[in-house]
Amino acid sequence: MRQIYILLLFMPFLGQAQQEVMYTQFMFNKLALNPGYAGSFESPELTAVYRNQWAGIEGAPKTIILSYNQPILNNRVGIGGNLSRVSIGITKLITVDIAYAYRVKFRRGQLSVGLSPSIRHLYQDWTDPRIIAATPNDGTIPTAVESKILANVGFGAYYKGQNWYAGLSAPRIIENSIDFAEVGQEISREVRHFNAMGGMTFKPSKDVGITPQILIKYALNAPLDADLNVSLLMKQKFYGGLTYRLGGNENFSGESLDIMLGIQATEKLFVCVNYDIGISRLARYSNGSFEMLARWWFNPPEGVTVVPPTPW
Repeated sequence: MRQIYILLLFMPFLGQAQQEVMYTQFMFNKLALNPGYAGSFESPELTAVYRNQWAGIEGAPKTIILSYNQPILNNRVGIGGNLSRVSIGITKLITVDIAYAYRVKFRRGQLSVGLSPSIRHLYQDWTDPRIIAATPNDGTIPTAVESKILANVGFGAYYKGQNWYAGLSAPRIIENSIDFAEVGQEISREVRHFNAMGGMTFKPSKDVGITPQILIKYALNAPLDADLNVSLLMKQKFYGGLTYRLGGNENFSGESLDIMLGIQATEKLFVCVNYDIGISRLARYSNGSFEMLARWWFNPPEGVTVVPPTPW
C-alpha cells in the first residue's frame, strides 16, 4: 500500500502553513469560507460535503462538512453555521462555528458583512499503531491521547450583484497556540488565512448559463493558492465544471485539474461529485481526490434551480 510518513501528514496543523479545510466545490457552500454569505439566498439551505483527499495515501485528509444558513428579518439579516470534522493521520479537528450577517441593499445588489465565532477541538492519538519512532524509546514523543479546545472569531464581506458576486473573508483572526505542552518554547500557532472569491454569469441562450469564478486562498508564510473554475449549466438542471488549482509544485505548474458533474435531482435537491486529477509531484503516490456534495433548499423560489439569474 502506498504510504507517506504519518508525521508529515499532520504537520500542516503544527507549522506555518495552510491549516484551513480545502475543498473543490466552494461555489456551492460559500458559508464554509465566508460568514458574510449567510442568508444570501432566498431559501434556507442545508449542505453536506464529504472529501477524500489524496486517495491511496494512508492518513491523508478526510473532511466532512455540514452547513446551514437562512435569511431572517425580511432578508436584512442572515444566520447560519458550520460543523466540520477533519482527520489527517493521527490528528482530528472538529470545528463548530455560527455566522451572523447584516446586509445593506443597493440599487443593483446587496452587501453583507458577517461575523463568525468558532470553537475547535484539536485531538491527537499518539497511541496509533501506525506511528513508528525513528529513535526507539524517544522520551520527547507523547505516548497518550492529547487534546485542546480553541476559540476564535472570523469575519467576511460578500456582495451579490445582478449577475456577479465577490467576497473577502478571514475565517480565524486569533493566532492561538496549538502546542499541547503548557511550558517551554512555543513551536506552533494557528495561522491567519484570507480568502477572496468572485464570479460572473453569462447566458448566451435561454437554456445555457456559463459562470467563470475564482477562489484565492492565502495564509501567512505559505504559498498563494487559487482555484480557477468555469461552470456550465444546461436547461437549469445539468451542471458541469472544470477547475484548475494552482500550487503544489515549486515551478507553479499547478496542483490539480478538477472535474465536476451535478444534477438538480428535484426542485429542492441538488447533488454534485468531483474528481481531482493530481498534477503535482504528490500525484505519483495518490489516486487523486474525491468529493461529494448534496444541498437541500427548504423553500426555493419558483423557477429557480442550481444557478439563479444572479450568482449566489
